[in-house]
Amino acid sequence: MDTTLRDGEQTSGVSFSAAEKLTIAQLLLEELNIDRIEIASARVSEGEFQAVKGITSWAEERGYINRIEVLSFVDGGVSIEWMKKAGAKVQNLLTKGSMNHLTHQLKKTPEQHFSEIAQIIALAKENNIDTNVYLEDWSNGMRNSPEYVFQFLDFLSTQPVKRILLPDTLGVLIPSLTFEFISKIRAKYPNIHFDFHAHNDYDLSIANVMEAIKAGINGLHVTVNGMGERAGNAPLESTVAVINDYLPEVSINIKETSLYTVSKLVETFTGYRIPANKPIVGDNVFTQTAGIHADGDNKNNLYFNDLLPERFGRKRKYALGKTSGKANIEKNLQELGLKLNQEDLKLVTQRIIELGDKKETVTKEDLPYIISDVLDSHTYQEKITIQSYVLMHSKGTRPSSTLSLNLDGEIIEEHAQGDGQFDAFMNALSKIYKSKKLTLPKLIDYAVRIPPGSSSDALCETIITWTNNGKEFKTRGLDSDQTVAAIIATQKMLNVVTS
Repeated sequence: MDTTLRDGEQTSGVSFSAAEKLTIAQLLLEELNIDRIEIASARVSEGEFQAVKGITSWAEERGYINRIEVLSFVDGGVSIEWMKKAGAKVQNLLTKGSMNHLTHQLKKTPEQHFSEIAQIIALAKENNIDTNVYLEDWSNGMRNSPEYVFQFLDFLSTQPVKRILLPDTLGVLIPSLTFEFISKIRAKYPNIHFDFHAHNDYDLSIANVMEAIKAGINGLHVTVNGMGERAGNAPLESTVAVINDYLPEVSINIKETSLYTVSKLVETFTGYRIPANKPIVGDNVFTQTAGIHADGDNKNNLYFNDLLPERFGRKRKYALGKTSGKANIEKNLQELGLKLNQEDLKLVTQRIIELGDKKETVTKEDLPYIISDVLDSHTYQEKITIQSYVLMHSKGTRPSSTLSLNLDGEIIEEHAQGDGQFDAFMNALSKIYKSKKLTLPKLIDYAVRIPPGSSSDALCETIITWTNNGKEFKTRGLDSDQTVAAIIATQKMLNVVTS
């Protein structure tokens, strides 16, 4: 049972619109094939009422109405009336699963609580609403007041209840306790359907889910991306993967290839970013960074496991950076349909490592630019180098540049102002060349581009067209800073005209 639309919405700062709830509900049931979904809490707001009404109307038309569930309360029938008007047919009745909650929150005896619950269950049945029962704080109940929990379960076993829902409300369980508690309950009540509702406060939700299954639990509660209060709930995507790979005796019908699509949509609707290293759906989890891993993948897939990205509608990527090797780059080149000889591949690898050392993010889309930059460097011998430069630009003053140039072994320094940082740099360079009675080529075109889909931290390619003695030629510079890229392109120009 997926409770993204109810418990997942308790994630701090998250609130779905009615249209978003309907879209997610449709995807969960039709695209992922989830068995049941819990979509809201009764009585919350008029907006929630309209959202539930929209989902139940759609579900009724599709024959899904009995797969739609709403959290309700022991409130004398107010929740039942709300559900009737909203068109919901299944209530998940919230009750007290620990003596601590019963005594201090409700200030009632078990007998008083059970009597009120029986009235709500009877009222629901009169109104053709099925009942499941949540035992809130059940895990603490089993730890601190197990006699009350079993007294409660004895009572529920006499009621017309479809399922009993066992939540680790405060996320206090560890795997051994999960197995112990659920085993005891399943042994005593073998004919009752029990669900386990895991929270992730100790990052143990998936481990607890596995132990619950081994102990004989009948159903599981999950949320997309593990959304939920505090540290969240057991994530749907990891639950599906671990069941399919490690619990073959359990049969589930979730469509794995749609998990990533739904995950990203929920991320978009909530604005709640998925951590890059989150299993199954994180941006980095199918990305090999170390060159040795890419090399191993080329040699009988040595670094693959059963979590193949294609299972989840994704593709494996090979990151480019300071730990990249030739194998990483070759993998990316294959995707681009490019091939380099070993000498050029070595030069490109070295350039990517240099960029990685500067903490630049290098993408597959950057590769053609890097290749162009590296291969362009073959066309001249480097006799002139820009030793250092300072670029100054502040509001209210003209941009200026101080440049130190190594010209045939002689270090010459000049300072100049300009209409921009690069113009100031070029003016300083012109001063140096005039002092040596040398002529600079004329800049006739200046173009900047970044790879499609990149952001502000992308590598930037600056292409400058020059004319010298009536002939045009281009030089390229590559850096994350546009001005620096232009300076790199200019240094190439200086060496081209002296070659």
